[in-house]
Amino acid sequence: MVETNVHFPTDLNLLNDSVRKSLSRIEKLISKGVVSSDGWRKIKSIKNNFKSLLRATSWAVFKGKREDYKREMVKKYIAQAQEIELKIKLVLENYRDEELQKYSDYISLFINQISRRLLKGEVIQAEEKVFSIFEEYTEWINKGKRNPELGNTLLITTNQYHLIMDYKIMFKEKDAAQIIPLLGRLKVNYPSETIDSLSTDKGFWSKENFACCIDAGIKKTIIPKKGKCNKAEYEREHEETFVHLRNKHSAVESNINMLEHHGLNRSMDKGKPHFERYVALSVLAYNLHLVGKELVRQKLEKEKRAFKAAKGKQYRQAA
Repeated sequence: MVETNVHFPTDLNLLNDSVRKSLSRIEKLISKGVVSSDGWRKIKSIKNNFKSLLRATSWAVFKGKREDYKREMVKKYIAQAQEIELKIKLVLENYRDEELQKYSDYISLFINQISRRLLKGEVIQAEEKVFSIFEEYTEWINKGKRNPELGNTLLITTNQYHLIMDYKIMFKEKDAAQIIPLLGRLKVNYPSETIDSLSTDKGFWSKENFACCIDAGIKKTIIPKKGKCNKAEYEREHEETFVHLRNKHSAVESNINMLEHHGLNRSMDKGKPHFERYVALSVLAYNLHLVGKELVRQKLEKEKRAFKAAKGKQYRQAA
């Protein structure tokens, strides 16, 4: 899991982000002379007042005990946002601006979600949620962990020397859909190599994936099945080879930890292209570190053999 450079999202503070960026964009358009300053002379005061209202509303929603006061503050917050949204739409009627339109759409989205969640008591589905208006590719990931993480899943494939042979950032993709494309990439990138064994987590299991690995000539396919096994599957997962290779699979956790120490715990770059570049550079740094360690080991081994040879020659001459 690679975390993105975002703050913890709530629909309340995401609405504030959208309003703030909309007003900043209007300030720029006014400074360029393409938008009239009429009605926007107190734009800084509008920003500050809305932020103050955000703090008061957040306190009422998350810490307050009076339900009537909470609803009152939410209604006030929404009303203020709608008033600003109306003024922004008047600007967009006279001047089309893509960036301002994007933030205006976000204002409408979060007003709708806040109203539905806090006033009508609806549960907002995960597919409808946006977790950052800046890093829009950010996902809410909670794989059985106590605290969810905000970022994207990274699929890595390592060889017997722990070098990363393939990686892929999974933007809203499932684990089970990765095996067939992975085998295709490995075949294209390493045409002269053969895969002796392939080991994955349970999340990659499907009958199609298992059959695809067998068809690709991978006899030692170590993909534990989700759920209850039948007799044949139980016997397969308790074979000596399966158990041995399954135990070796845990080494990938140390590879993940090493990746995090090479900067891949959280990407501080902004924007999807820069996020992808950050991941690529971290993977490269990881591989270079392993290659460097091996070169140092070989050099030390060579020096050790040379030292032993010199000591042996010195002993023979003395004899």
